[in-house]
Amino acid sequence: MKLNIWLLAATSAAALAACGSPNRDYESSPAMAPPAPEMAKMADADYMAEEAEAGGEAAPDAAAAVQYIAYAHSVGLRIPVKTIEPTMQAHIDACNKAGPAVCVVTNSWLNAYSEDEASASLNLRATPAWIETFLSGIEAEAEAAKGEVTNRQTTAEDLTVSIIDTDARLKAQETLRGRLEQLLESRPGELKDVLETERELARVNGEIDSLKSSLAALRQRVDMSQLSVSYETKRNPVSQGALSPLGDAFGNFFYNLSSAIAAVITAFAVGLPWLLLIGALLWIWLRLIWPRIRRKKPPVT
Repeated sequence: MKLNIWLLAATSAAALAACGSPNRDYESSPAMAPPAPEMAKMADADYMAEEAEAGGEAAPDAAAAVQYIAYAHSVGLRIPVKTIEPTMQAHIDACNKAGPAVCVVTNSWLNAYSEDEASASLNLRATPAWIETFLSGIEAEAEAAKGEVTNRQTTAEDLTVSIIDTDARLKAQETLRGRLEQLLESRPGELKDVLETERELARVNGEIDSLKSSLAALRQRVDMSQLSVSYETKRNPVSQGALSPLGDAFGNFFYNLSSAIAAVITAFAVGLPWLLLIGALLWIWLRLIWPRIRRKKPPVT
């Protein structure tokens, strides 16, 4: 705490020094200079020491224990076609019942190809506890529907560096914004200097809003894991769909036969002129040209 008070006093003295030199540009003012690395490290050490005193643990251990992991889960179900839509709707209802703070459906679709084949997919974001409860009962639910779980996968992405870096940049920009606001209040200066400071302040505010959005998105990925559920049809070997190719073949017999005859007639119609032309050329060769060639050949002795 003593170090924090000393840093506040040093910042105030720097701001007063900037006010005493109105001809100096605000970018070169000591109040605008970032803290030295040693001072930043000392301030972080002081903050970690205070947190350690409050929590009763060593500061390095507390810092090392902080990790931000984003999990993504996927599970595949193969169940009878008549249970696909009710099962997916039950999962959607369970998510909606938990509330948007616990579970949110991001995407869902259902395709029915025939009476015996369909597929569906469900994507949602939920808290790790809700997803753990959901996955713990998914196998029993699949067995109750006379189906099975085809695949389960969990992937993890470490966002610790991204979150800590974004948070540090956000705090630095907020500190810079405070200094710019203090500079505008305590040192009016010339009009161009004021306008330039205001433009810089607007840029910093935009950067702060962008960093806040990025940090919120990263934290949401940690707090709300992603879950993807796919549903596919479990075929019945004696179902109507299994015999449908044979039925289609008998049903299309006359159509296929007429199509084949039509193809033969079309091929004959296309090839007939060429056959006549080839026949005429062959007749000319055998009747006119070939006999003359034979007459010109000398007799064999």
